[in-house]
Amino acid sequence: MEKNQPRLRNITEELLSDNWYVLKKVTFEYQKENGEWEAQSREVYDRGNGATILLYNREKQTVVLTRQFRMPTYKNHNATGMLIETCAGLLDQESPDASIIRETEEETGYKLREVQKIGEAYMSPGSVTELIHFYVGEYDDTMAASKGGGLEEEQENIEVLELPFLEALEMIRTGEIRDGKTVMLLQYAALHGLLEGASRRRTADKPLHILVAGPYRSGTGDDHERIDQNVRFMNEIALQVYETGHMPVLGEWYALPLIATAGSTSIGDETFTRIFHPSSERLLAHCDAVLRVGGPSAGADEMVRIAKEKGKLTFERLEDLPQCVRLP
Repeated sequence: MEKNQPRLRNITEELLSDNWYVLKKVTFEYQKENGEWEAQSREVYDRGNGATILLYNREKQTVVLTRQFRMPTYKNHNATGMLIETCAGLLDQESPDASIIRETEEETGYKLREVQKIGEAYMSPGSVTELIHFYVGEYDDTMAASKGGGLEEEQENIEVLELPFLEALEMIRTGEIRDGKTVMLLQYAALHGLLEGASRRRTADKPLHILVAGPYRSGTGDDHERIDQNVRFMNEIALQVYETGHMPVLGEWYALPLIATAGSTSIGDETFTRIFHPSSERLLAHCDAVLRVGGPSAGADEMVRIAKEKGKLTFERLEDLPQCVRLP
């Protein structure tokens, strides 16, 4: 049987509860690896999909979390039933982006200008259908539109917590933070250096492959001497990256020889355009991080955007690169 083909047949459903959300007993036949069909049944709880976000402030080195009562945890040996969590909520027939922006304002009081999606995850796939969309977003004091606390009509009694980032990480170790989505987002922030201070303290257990992204044609009027100055500048940055123990690369190192070999006769012609930026995007797939240098450049900014979208590290200064603890 094909690996990606469903191994199910004769699916029937029995509604067990439709009080708050929907609980069903699903009976079906599942085909095992040896080809035999086996009758099985599972209880499936459908509460819709959700979204969650970690709010962080680089300047203050803080994150915003919430604390509220969770009955299921109380029933499972959480003495007070109180849980510290990232802001979260159900989609309510909205897009994930719109939903998390709304939930953020309702629960924390912060009206975000933009959010960044970092992934999706099933949190309890053995019994619950819910798919969680994970976000991070920067906040500052000017975004505080209200005190937050949730909606009274939904019986939400939410306490808003602003904590030092390192303290929040330590609370994972001590067990004060045990909510899965919150642990995942805090660890994501630490791993990807979202907070500048945390970024400076990071170390890498192996050299990172770092794409150095800066202006190539931008601001040059396609003057060859000024373009060459831009490339020399990025090469000098790449050498400094190499001397920190990491492995740098410029998109130009790959693109320009390919463009010349393909027969380009001038900067910006069809052959140049077909190869220059697309080759950098392919290269980025094989890199761990992007170091953004130099002045304005739409192409370099696009590399940063794609890197963040793919969950890769991004840096704006050489001194923010993690210390490499094992040099080749």
